[in-house]
Amino acid sequence: MVAGTDRVCVVGGGPAGLALARSLKFHNVPFDIYERHNDVGGLWDQSNPGSPVYNSAHFISSKTQSHYLDHAMPESYPDYPSNKQIHAYMQSFADAYGLRQHIRFNTGVESAVRIGDKWNVTLSTGETKIYGAIICATGTNWHPSMPSYPGNFTGEMRHASTYRAMDEFKGKRVLIIGAGNSGCDIACDAAQSADKAFISMRRGYHFLPKHIFGIPADVFAHEGPHLPMWLTQRVFGVMLRVLNGDLTRLGLQKPDHRLFESHPILNTQLLHFLAHGDIAAKRDVARFDGKIVHFVDGTSEEIDLVLCATGFKWNIPYVAREDFSWKGGKPDLYMNLFSRETPNLYALGYMETNGGAYKLFDEMADLITQAIIARAKGGAAKEKVDEMIAKDRPDLSGGIKFVASDRHATYVEIDAYRRHMKKLRKVLGWSDVTDGSFERMRVTA
Repeated sequence: MVAGTDRVCVVGGGPAGLALARSLKFHNVPFDIYERHNDVGGLWDQSNPGSPVYNSAHFISSKTQSHYLDHAMPESYPDYPSNKQIHAYMQSFADAYGLRQHIRFNTGVESAVRIGDKWNVTLSTGETKIYGAIICATGTNWHPSMPSYPGNFTGEMRHASTYRAMDEFKGKRVLIIGAGNSGCDIACDAAQSADKAFISMRRGYHFLPKHIFGIPADVFAHEGPHLPMWLTQRVFGVMLRVLNGDLTRLGLQKPDHRLFESHPILNTQLLHFLAHGDIAAKRDVARFDGKIVHFVDGTSEEIDLVLCATGFKWNIPYVAREDFSWKGGKPDLYMNLFSRETPNLYALGYMETNGGAYKLFDEMADLITQAIIARAKGGAAKEKVDEMIAKDRPDLSGGIKFVASDRHATYVEIDAYRRHMKKLRKVLGWSDVTDGSFERMRVTA
């Protein structure tokens, strides 16, 4: 145990919570994790109430770019693992590093109230406990955001988080609203199962194939030459025009932004189904009239089921809203980790980026852990961390001018983010965890 370090409360046993568990254990920081469900994995466990994961869901980053440090995914996994494989991987990770013993399952955190320099945590069991720090790791995909349109729709309308299997589309005329990666995946299911399928998009998007010259797209980007962002945008833009052609021929809109300025769609199948007429692209919804959906371009369709793949509200309901500052409906955190307003309040998993998350989670969890240790030491170490969190305003865009939308309020370019993490470690004199250090923690049978 690190001398002087109060016990830490981690909320959530999903992907972020597990990265924190290993980091805190590695540094001998005392901690407890509370998970409201009966197993690890968070949203990747479909039995977890509220999980938005549908049967056909796969990772949108490839297995070699997505795993935790020192814990590769099995060689037998495909390039893009399924949701069941990801959940099994989460379970194997928890077992490999002896993390389950630190997790209290079937126990949620109802509230965490700051009293002085401590946190009074109330559990779903009615118990209260005192902690020196709290880390929010409950994720962003639990509170569905539904759109509102003029008129009244008399068919079935629900959020995509309720969707599980393509059989739900049989015998129906289906409209998917939203063109994020999940929306496009579900639209592909509808294209194969519905009587008639449509996807409504507010704007045009850039479509990246999952493989480029037979290599997973993110591996191709990672292992290829690292060019300045402006040149990367041009090179990949030309490549996509060669590979995909003019997407307006498929009824899609021309993007109103350059490549990478909004989250690109990593999907090959949707273009296939559009080209074969199994699904049709529509503009944004203008209004409803019974079962008739009118679109902004003046066209209309009769629809039985509207499925809204319109994202989620980023809520952290167990802490007071004023404990964080908010921007675009999202917590505005230093390095997407540290509350500037409330000492000893941290969060992991409240960001979007253009790369695999879990290796990054390891590095981010380590920053949180080392900040907790430095603050526990007090004196110059604490002052240095506090000053950094209060005053540092890094540019994490990597030279990308992200689309001005709420979704991109917390978006970072992964290479720029990693460069600044490296700079922080150097300034603060902290160690690096990317050198195989976790291997010695493995639990042996």
